[in-house]
Amino acid sequence: MIKQPPFLKKGDTIAITCPAGYMEAANIKTCVKTLQGWGFQVLIGKTVGSDSTNYFSGTDEERRDELQAMLDEPSVKAILCGRGGYGVTRIIEQLNFTAFKKNPKWIIGFSDITVLHSYLFSKCKVASLHAPMANAFNKGGANGPYVQSLYKSITGKKNQYACKPYAKNKLGKATGALVGGNLALLAHLAGSSLLYKTKGAILFIEDVGEYLYNIDRMIIQLKRAGVLRQLSGLIIGGFTDTKDTVRPFGKKVEQIIAEHIVEYDYPVCFHFPVSHAKANVSLKVGLPVSLRVTNQSVTMTEL
Repeated sequence: MIKQPPFLKKGDTIAITCPAGYMEAANIKTCVKTLQGWGFQVLIGKTVGSDSTNYFSGTDEERRDELQAMLDEPSVKAILCGRGGYGVTRIIEQLNFTAFKKNPKWIIGFSDITVLHSYLFSKCKVASLHAPMANAFNKGGANGPYVQSLYKSITGKKNQYACKPYAKNKLGKATGALVGGNLALLAHLAGSSLLYKTKGAILFIEDVGEYLYNIDRMIIQLKRAGVLRQLSGLIIGGFTDTKDTVRPFGKKVEQIIAEHIVEYDYPVCFHFPVSHAKANVSLKVGLPVSLRVTNQSVTMTEL
């Protein structure tokens, strides 16, 4: 049974940390102002705009200790990751979730934060939010539908999302726990106890900046690991900024994925609005949803 953290109310505190890649403090200003405008208190961690001189927002120990403090602090009701990048996998097994499991809070983020989502589902049995991070609030994003879907999620409202029909969709209806995230991170976790248990689940995947051949390889890895075999449904999000080799791979992302799942009879939709691009809705990882794919429409509804 997956435990759902309490929804937020005005006056609650949202902490912002960067558990992976570096982020300049200036990039969270609009995010902080928006969260405060929603009625929340904001605690900004030292990893945001840190004095780091390399890729990470701090040493492994600094990032781990700040996240640990936020997990343990009773007054913090949600933790918003400033950005992803890479780095959570270096610290995830050093974190202590004892206090968190007794008093869970919403962990918010995507991309590299997929590692946290998968760990929370598989090890802690706690729901989390695959959702826009601090940078998404900039350039008018704070008032857009994707950041607003995050507001609905943390305040307890149910979201329903839709996308257009697509020729390679597989029609049908399904219900199940929603799990997923960044394809590269899911492939990275395959074979470990940190990866989602996907039997009966509805899986969503997305990625950015990958070579087409590597997308092919990662889908094969998930298939070999049994991740795709017993799903109730599959949601394919955006694969942005894909790259090709000098001698072309010869297939587009949709064709690559469709060919690997041809034997499965569950519903599948492509071009769902979850991605590294602007179109990135808030998804409650671990909680039940229904997926309906027809020739006319595609809808995913939180139950």
